[in-house]
Amino acid sequence: MGERRDVREARQRRDALDPQVEAVVEDIERLGVPRWHAMSVDRARRVEDDLFTPDGPPNDDGIEFVRDLGFDGPAGEIPVRIYRPEGEGPFPTLVYYHGGGWTLGTLDSIDGVCRAIARRANCVVVSVDYRLAPEHPFPAAVDDAYAAVEWVTAHAGTFGGDPDRLGVAGTSAGGNLAAVTTLRAREFDGPEIGHQTLLYPMISRAFDRGSYAENADGYLLSTRDVRWFWEQYLRSPVDAHNPFAAPIRAADLSDLPPATVVTAGFDPLRDEGVAYADRLSAAGVDVEHRHYPGMVHGFLSLTDDVDVADEAMTAVARDVRRALGQ
Repeated sequence: MGERRDVREARQRRDALDPQVEAVVEDIERLGVPRWHAMSVDRARRVEDDLFTPDGPPNDDGIEFVRDLGFDGPAGEIPVRIYRPEGEGPFPTLVYYHGGGWTLGTLDSIDGVCRAIARRANCVVVSVDYRLAPEHPFPAAVDDAYAAVEWVTAHAGTFGGDPDRLGVAGTSAGGNLAAVTTLRAREFDGPEIGHQTLLYPMISRAFDRGSYAENADGYLLSTRDVRWFWEQYLRSPVDAHNPFAAPIRAADLSDLPPATVVTAGFDPLRDEGVAYADRLSAAGVDVEHRHYPGMVHGFLSLTDDVDVADEAMTAVARDVRRALGQ
């Protein structure tokens, strides 16, 4: 009887998945790609790059120019890619951190999302190619993320950005870095950040929230994948208690920038994103929590195929425009 109920509940949850997302997921599953945790780091990086790097830049997408630059970071050059929209600047400026569990991801694999935000939010986007684990474990990515904000603050004017209208954003592990960067800027009197955009962020290493059980074998990201990413990133379990690794552990979340937090119903990370949005709000931070119950992890990369993803991208861009004064 219990087994039949579990099957029925699983079927009901399957039926609640957005049909357009389901079609995309089925196409990816037909490629026979193993779960991230089942591959070596090198192989997972090649697969991620192959799956998510666009074949070429879109035609006439409202972006005036794209520049690949770099600056001297804490341990060498940090590559960045700058997207400036068409029109008269200076523009609000958004520093963007890609996802991939601090282990995968490139400037190319997040290119489509950065173009969409730059165009729809009418802002300069600076995408950051921070150092990856396990070769460079915590806090290397944190240091690079913060150094990028400092560099953009000093040099945004050279590429049409306005350093006085500065935001941070990121997907998944990049959402973690965006959140941590705001904490670090507050704690160490750093650059003035006007908004944080946290897209299905990895905020906590605790695996006791319901969405980890509910979406254990989730679409595009599983609970075992998340565990594997944390294992690559942290030097030891002690790091998991550091709020600059897991920002939900920060004792005080007050005096942080206004936030947009996006969560997805079929995502193992759903509940920690919800919990972080709630904690920010309780601390007096202005929060726009946008929850999409029929979506999966990473869905904002699917705007060409999924109507709800396209609508969500427009809503996120609207939040950025409103917060940064465009």
